[in-house]
Amino acid sequence: MEKKPFVIGLDLGGTNSAFGIVDYKANIVERVTVPTGGHGAVEQYVKDCVSRLLPIIEHVGGISQIQGMGIGAPNGNFYTGEIEQAPNLPWKGCVPLAKLFHDALGVPVILTNDANAAAMGEMTYGVAQGMKNFIEITLGTGVGSGIVVNGQVVYGCDGFAGELGHTIIVPGGRECGCGRKGCLETYCSGPGVARTALELMAQTRTESSLRSIVPSLLVSKDVSIAAADGDALALETLRISGRRLGEAFANFMNFCSVEAFVMFGGPVKAGEPLLKHVREAFEENVLPIYKGKAQILVSSLKDSDAAILGASALAL
Repeated sequence: MEKKPFVIGLDLGGTNSAFGIVDYKANIVERVTVPTGGHGAVEQYVKDCVSRLLPIIEHVGGISQIQGMGIGAPNGNFYTGEIEQAPNLPWKGCVPLAKLFHDALGVPVILTNDANAAAMGEMTYGVAQGMKNFIEITLGTGVGSGIVVNGQVVYGCDGFAGELGHTIIVPGGRECGCGRKGCLETYCSGPGVARTALELMAQTRTESSLRSIVPSLLVSKDVSIAAADGDALALETLRISGRRLGEAFANFMNFCSVEAFVMFGGPVKAGEPLLKHVREAFEENVLPIYKGKAQILVSSLKDSDAAILGASALAL
């Protein structure tokens, strides 16, 4: 079969759906964004999206130039092509989104969750090119993960394997949105990092520029900026957060012995004030047989492009 020059990637978010037409050198040659909500039924959403997509498809020579389409979506199931029970999307139940786009466009469509799409993007275009065993960790509103073993994303028996953000690292700890307590997500997501800073401010009298920020408005970016200025409380926040991540990585190493952990997302922008503690805690806690074997890396994909590239990689 002749390989066509372009694929479509869809980053499906709760607010916006970002489409990109991508070539094989990871260039997003055309883009369009459609609001995710406000369409009513999912069938109307797909119809509205296709009406916005067709003009940019014509810019690259028409649908005959499109190899396929990949979708990264919350609660996306690779096996079924459906979005299942996504709490932050306007459609309830199981939504056969891959089939709907396939029927509308006439090209193969593959769907998975956003963290698995990020792993595919990293393996295809990013710092994990050439790697067969790695874990992508996405730090954002939550903590997502895509696990790659022997060159393939791990999906498990039902399509939902890889929820490492919901590994319990502090039994009886912070309440998580999943209904349990002490999940990694509650400590190392963006909101988790901000919460650690707030706890330190409540427990200590350490001077900090973070104290001038209204607590409900404090975000992990504020912690990163303060840490770059040498703020002691912000640096301690990143030390605690980094160690939590490193300890979790040491546990994850036991079940798949990866070449690398690739980190992506807002908190990672803190750089070495966070990363050095991740590495130290990992090496201190990993089994001796694994010491020195795994790299801890930062994604090489640009924030604005990563989700679209990850989704487009599915179509390759």
